[in-house]
Amino acid sequence: MRRGLELLARNFRCRRGEIDLVMRDSDKLVFVEVRYRRRSGFGHAAETVSRSKQQRIIQCARYYLTAHQGWNTAVRFDVVAIEGRLDNCTVEWIADAFRLDG
Repeated sequence: MRRGLELLARNFRCRRGEIDLVMRDSDKLVFVEVRYRRRSGFGHAAETVSRSKQQRIIQCARYYLTAHQGWNTAVRFDVVAIEGRLDNCTVEWIADAFRLDG
């Protein structure tokens, strides 16, 4: 389920955190957070991307952009929310789930 995006990196780590997927969508760099919940009793998968988690992802994305200085492009932050048993799950891809400016 790539949605036509090109995968650039998986599990990019830095001191500030981790980004599950770094992808390119034509002229944009897309940072993707993947969340999985078997049950939604404690909240849906997408709801678990808290404001503090968003800030850690943003800080890590800034580090990625610094480390890969060839990128001078717009960025987007997506969330892929997976719920249910893996053999019978629902997947929701939320494009532009949050932004740099909050």
